[in-house]
Amino acid sequence: MARILVTTSLPATPEQVWDDIRHIDRHVEWMADAVAIRFVTPEHDGVGARFETDTRVGPLRLTDRMVITEWEPGRAMGIRHQGAVTGSGRFTLVAEQGGTRFSWEEDLRFPWWMGGPLGAAAGGQVLKWVWSRNLRALQGRFG
Repeated sequence: MARILVTTSLPATPEQVWDDIRHIDRHVEWMADAVAIRFVTPEHDGVGARFETDTRVGPLRLTDRMVITEWEPGRAMGIRHQGAVTGSGRFTLVAEQGGTRFSWEEDLRFPWWMGGPLGAAAGGQVLKWVWSRNLRALQGRFG
């Protein structure tokens, strides 16, 4: 399993950050690895909303199927991955002096054809690098 944690400070209140990240279909604007997002339920937010994300990291492309498992406006958003890569992820927002501490945690399991546990170890490092870049792009939305 790959355990990944990236964090950043954003120059905005948790409510302002939430107002941006709650629009899941807009994540493609700051996530370099997210090519397209399609909802497969009428709901586009809140627990139970389901969506698919076409993902590209280098030459690897796949469709990540996700469902929202946690929805706490201004505080947290959790998802469960149900595609080839499985696991869970969570964004948390915590007020700090001058803005918001934004954390992105993922626990991911890679299928055998992606190297299983060995693929997770290598893939986790690559994803940490990609997601750190994504958080810099997210920062730019508030600066």
